[in-house]
Amino acid sequence: MSEQGWREFLAAEGGGDWVVLHGGATAVFRVGTLSAAARLAEAIAQIPGLEGAGVLMTVGDGFLSVRLTRDLWQLESRHADLARAISNVAREHSARADRRAVQEVQVAIAAQPDDIDVAFWRAVLGYLPMADDNAVDPLGHGSTVWMQALNPSKSLRHAMHLDVSVAREEAMRRLQAALAAGGRIVDDSHAPEYWTLADRAGNCVCIASWPDGAMREGGA
Repeated sequence: MSEQGWREFLAAEGGGDWVVLHGGATAVFRVGTLSAAARLAEAIAQIPGLEGAGVLMTVGDGFLSVRLTRDLWQLESRHADLARAISNVAREHSARADRRAVQEVQVAIAAQPDDIDVAFWRAVLGYLPMADDNAVDPLGHGSTVWMQALNPSKSLRHAMHLDVSVAREEAMRRLQAALAAGGRIVDDSHAPEYWTLADRAGNCVCIASWPDGAMREGGA
């Protein structure tokens, strides 16, 4: 898998409204009402090249979220052009981009390599494949499920945690909020790409600013 597409997207001019999450580039636009959000969605749908591109829009009471792809690795140079066009239409409708609101929650299911069973999770959830190691909600409402291969040398047979992918400027605020709520840092050796935290019972979650605040080379 190549990083070129999403790295070019991050470097492109005019993409400041957009956050590159684990699941691709996403923007949230604030508007006054539900009907205003619907009108904005209709106007965006008329942008040349958007039809059939796999874009996912969610209309809510006072906001519109737009996701250009369902997977980070699907981002291509053309998506930067689409992002700029969408932002221009949003400004014409007096919509305000809200990067802080953009996030994606992913369920990471870990197992020894020989025990990974992505077909089971796709079947039981009614999800579709987006990559060999994941499953996605076809309607875009549920969290992506990612199958994480454990190190065969470890005795742990299976585990599960959440990944919270956010904008690079939001990660530290989210981390501080989690600590103030009683959480603790389990591992910060990969910061600022991500921090692993746990609640009082030991349930783990990763707060990730990668890939939006990209640093890692060769990561997948």
